[in-house]
Amino acid sequence: EKGYETGEHAPGLKLGACGAYKAAHHIIKTHAKVWHSYNSTWRREQRGMVGISLTSGWGEPVDPHSQTDRDAAERYIQFHLGWFANPIYRGDYPEVMKNYVGKKSAQQGLGTSRLPTFSVQEKTYIKGTSDFLGIGHFTTRYVLQKTFPFLQVSSYHTDPDLAELVDPSWPAPGPKWLYSVPWGFRRLLNFIKTQYGNPLIYVTENGVSETVQCSQLCDEWRIQYLKGYINEILKALNDGVNVKGYTAWSLLDKFEWNKGFSERFGLYHIDFKNKNKPRYPKASVDYYKKIISANGFPNPREVMS
Repeated sequence: EKGYETGEHAPGLKLGACGAYKAAHHIIKTHAKVWHSYNSTWRREQRGMVGISLTSGWGEPVDPHSQTDRDAAERYIQFHLGWFANPIYRGDYPEVMKNYVGKKSAQQGLGTSRLPTFSVQEKTYIKGTSDFLGIGHFTTRYVLQKTFPFLQVSSYHTDPDLAELVDPSWPAPGPKWLYSVPWGFRRLLNFIKTQYGNPLIYVTENGVSETVQCSQLCDEWRIQYLKGYINEILKALNDGVNVKGYTAWSLLDKFEWNKGFSERFGLYHIDFKNKNKPRYPKASVDYYKKIISANGFPNPREVMS
């Protein structure tokens, strides 16, 4: 969406309300082709696995007793995670996505939906093309129904008719978008279990950045973030979710999209102004080392059920 609709990220194409959907359509078909290629050529010899890694927040209804808010939260997840996961695990785009984009396209006077369609053959070819699901997850939003004016040009952001809110009590140690809401991760993982037949899951990205550099490398808030989120994965494991591995994001400070080197996710601080780019461990390094060596929380009393 940022690369092909708004042009905010590379490759910087401003293709309008069809751009993101077209790009995603090609990505999904290409992913399936790669999976089939490996499956037919290399799997018997190498016994490897091919999956896809998808990044998604969790959407929680503002009022859990309101069907309207619950439906809006469902659309939030389907327009993020379901957009790619549903074709791969269930054979087609989510019904709610097809309905909402189709409805908006008709209102615009378009003959066909801005969301492309898969042929019967493509649906069969794509379904089941993932030996595991990689999940990147960082934060959560409260979601409620919001109807955008008809005259407004529809886009990926306006198609699902929803608004996102945050709780001001949520810690926000890093950038404006990244609030620490550990409980959302457990709900997302359980959603995946229910929606996609409890696939094998590897957490491929989970972490928090700092926008203000701490000269003493004292990222206690990152330790609390990791502790909270890893604990929710443990709860999800107890729920029966098939999580096999976890990767903290990220080992080093690095180039972060259009934020460049200003947003730092690393466990290790990098001095980018020094031509040798020296690395310095932040406080979170020692904590995460203990997590790795214990394959979990070093002290059982830290675990909150």
